Amino acid sequence: MKTEKKLIGAGLLTAAAASLCCITPVIALIAGTSGIASTFSWLEPFRPYLIGLTILVLGFAWYQKLKPKKEIDCDCDTDEKPKFIQSKIFLGFITVFALVMLAFPYYSKTFYPNTENQTRIVDDSNISTIVFKISGMTCTSCEQHVNHEVNKLSGIVSSKASYEMGNVIVELDRTKTSITDIKKAINSTGYTVTDTK
Repeated sequence: MKTEKKLIGAGLLTAAAASLCCITPVIALIAGTSGIASTFSWLEPFRPYLIGLTILVLGFAWYQKLKPKKEIDCDCDTDEKPKFIQSKIFLGFITVFALVMLAFPYYSKTFYPNTENQTRIVDDSNISTIVFKISGMTCTSCEQHVNHEVNKLSGIVSSKASYEMGNVIVELDRTKTSITDIKKAINSTGYTVTDTK
């Protein structure tokens, strides 16, 4: 019974750790402290191992729960109902929660409000496209966080961040915003602008 509790706890812990780097930007957005968004990005290289460990631990917990019990010859009363925390239903809830946590990077963008600007372009000669190289982004949640902060600025025509490319491509009206303002907005997320082109 103590083993089951430890397995359930380990399963929850590894599932949470596997998605912590992607959950932090959403928590930062909700809390209004965007600077902490990249705090757990160092966990990203360990994500596949944490996912594997979560599946292994929860699989073993299910094995322990479903394996046939050994028959013991005794006259003792063993028909007592297990506590809820030791039930299959509770393990089922934990398993579903772990799967929701592991899939978080794939649906995290739903937590970000649409901040695309409706910029009126008066003169096309004022429009520039700048590529900002960024370090620290590890998933789509990071991309959404950067886009959210950049799109808060006036004069942004479009913003397209890519964690795979390690950049954000910003189309801007130079009469309404500057490269410096955009760098400040990106750096405020906790990710760092390393170069502009």
